[in-house]
Amino acid sequence: MTADHGRRRFGNLLAAAALAAATSAAAAAPAGRKTMRLLKPRRLQPGDLVGLIAPGGHTNDAALAQAVANIESLGLRVRLGGNIHYVYGNYAGTVEQRLADLHAMFADPDIKAVWAVRGGSGCISLLEHIDYRLIRAHPKVLIGYSDITCLHLALLKKAGLVTFHGPVATSTFSDYSVEQLRNVLMAPQANYTIAMSADNPAPRTVHGGVATGRLIGGNLSLVSALAGTPYAADFRGAILYLEEVNEEPYRIDRMMTQLQLSLGYRHAAAVVLGIFENCEGVDGESALSLEDTVDQHLLPLTRPAVAGYSFGHIRHQFTLPVGLRARLDTEQQTLTLLEPAVS
Repeated sequence: MTADHGRRRFGNLLAAAALAAATSAAAAAPAGRKTMRLLKPRRLQPGDLVGLIAPGGHTNDAALAQAVANIESLGLRVRLGGNIHYVYGNYAGTVEQRLADLHAMFADPDIKAVWAVRGGSGCISLLEHIDYRLIRAHPKVLIGYSDITCLHLALLKKAGLVTFHGPVATSTFSDYSVEQLRNVLMAPQANYTIAMSADNPAPRTVHGGVATGRLIGGNLSLVSALAGTPYAADFRGAILYLEEVNEEPYRIDRMMTQLQLSLGYRHAAAVVLGIFENCEGVDGESALSLEDTVDQHLLPLTRPAVAGYSFGHIRHQFTLPVGLRARLDTEQQTLTLLEPAVS
């Protein structure tokens, strides 16, 4: 072997070792998050046309009449989805029928907002079939809560669209909920501070402080159901908000544990629980209270954590722009939106 050949062989070995080390380091390093530029829908104005859809549970004529009256009370007009009257088991039609209404409303240039008539169940079945390029090409206000959580999280992750966790169209509107809707969707401000409704039980602070981050979350059942899927809520560095209804404490514990195991509350900037309506245990049974149940997850944290904020399956609820940056102040019991949610 010549001296030149030996030097080349030694150099090749060094290069190979360096490449192997770099590859190993890259594999060991945490994967970076892909970020998509947030897309804000246009603000709503009096006279705008709203598309009413039922992407989850089925509805009926009385509920539709109430939904139309609610939307018209805001000075808006309503167009019903073409498949909104269908019933398929518990659902408002087949996946294809519900998906067709969602796509049609986003594609129609006359429609300025898409409002869910109710939650129920079934939205999760739409997620892998949604045309996210269509949604991103035609950004619009999407409003709802409960089962609509699936659409909020999926549209944020796959289309970058800011959507709105707020009343479904059949909700019983209150002065408080209407004020919140108008201020977020129709009269946006550079900084908008949301105070809690005096008509709800007083909030409870588990860990005090101030935290800033994106608003991510929704109905606990759906947020936990999406864990481990491509549509999961990425609440690292975010203000994680959760609400629930009609679930016993042991089920709340299981769902909150699932989120702890999948990502971990310690990675959130703050945890904000809404009002968990009708979620106490059965009288006479040996079970933890709702407060003791959620505190098992909140007490170990070293960041702001609160419960009983004014959102959930309740009448007096505020509207949350999903994905928008906000600031939680536990002493003032406020949540401040740090930028307009609509353009």
